[in-house]
Amino acid sequence: MAERWGINMKRVIWIVLDSVGMGEAPDAADFDDLGADTIGHIMEKYPDLKIPNLRSIGYGNIDGISGVTPVEEPLGSFGRLRELSAGKDTTIGHWEMTGIHTPERFPTYPDGFPEDIINEFIKETGVPGVLGNCVASGTAIINELGDEMKAKKMPIVYTSADSVFQIACDESVYSPEELYEMCRVARKILVGPHNLARVIARPYIFDGKEYVRTSNRRDFSRKPDEVNLLNMIKNAGQTVYAVGKIEDIFAGVGITEAVHTKDNEDGMDKTLEALDKVGNGLIFTNLVEFDSTWGHRRDVEGYAKGLEAFDIRLGELMKKMGSFNGEPSDDILVITADHGCDPTFKGTDHTREYVPFLIYGSSVKAGINLHTSTSFADSGETVREFLEIPGKLPIGESQLSKIS
Repeated sequence: MAERWGINMKRVIWIVLDSVGMGEAPDAADFDDLGADTIGHIMEKYPDLKIPNLRSIGYGNIDGISGVTPVEEPLGSFGRLRELSAGKDTTIGHWEMTGIHTPERFPTYPDGFPEDIINEFIKETGVPGVLGNCVASGTAIINELGDEMKAKKMPIVYTSADSVFQIACDESVYSPEELYEMCRVARKILVGPHNLARVIARPYIFDGKEYVRTSNRRDFSRKPDEVNLLNMIKNAGQTVYAVGKIEDIFAGVGITEAVHTKDNEDGMDKTLEALDKVGNGLIFTNLVEFDSTWGHRRDVEGYAKGLEAFDIRLGELMKKMGSFNGEPSDDILVITADHGCDPTFKGTDHTREYVPFLIYGSSVKAGINLHTSTSFADSGETVREFLEIPGKLPIGESQLSKIS
């Protein structure tokens, strides 16, 4: 497409709205998620939600979406993606987008971690012991055990319904770097049958009233399969610019440059800045606050306000696309999600849902309904073909011929 207009630069700006699902998947019952609908239930509570830019691309026109009013003439192409892999977490969702199929669930620990794992962690890190070792809400457990952690200097270890080993420490007791080193130790210990998806550093502070998390979170993921979209783009000599926790999710594999972020606003700032740095390749952004700040904490109002705030920044991004340092660039924008996290649903965990698939750009046909895919990897395979990367992903079907 770029050659047709004499344009030498091609870029994809791929934004993952972490946890913004759009209704229960066909196999939701297998995950105890019947009735989950992240965006639908938010719209029920806030029917006047202002997301004009998302709607203009075709968000409300997607098959099966609830509560979002469609537009008569969408500016982009639109559809929904169904997850093929056996999971509903960040790692599996992002990996599948890039062509990695995970047919078996990662290990989870509903009764806490085995004693031998905890004992080895204590021995290798040199800490005096650990607190917790249970399934817990991260914001609740730091206030439950924060005083004891400070007195005993014992890290708080906990998990969730996801495949995660989370370590929470008061920054006045252990610095973020000391906590990250504990996570690296845990990552080395958790192998074989205990090779779970992520070890997560959860630093926090006392704000005078309660213990609150800081923005110094880091994820230490298991390494993905080598055959994936990011490696293919990198090996083709193009840029893979990771914004937010993308670098952590892929354990650095396939990343050529990365920046971490404090929140969604910072994520959009750095995405916009990347348009002045990346001439060819992929700008891959994760906006985590939808999940970590509002979804898991069941904050419906915060989630709604976050969507409105993102939509404003989306408008800025749409206006900036198509130019790189004064030269024309063939850009497409892809917007999707990695799972659901319905803030009105039971519990505090992720939900097995469809996710949106929005594609916008000057070379993208307007108003094309892509309906429902059989894999998140349709998004990645479409990106691969657009960037003219040789080969094919192990799973996923490109939708480029339908939209270009």
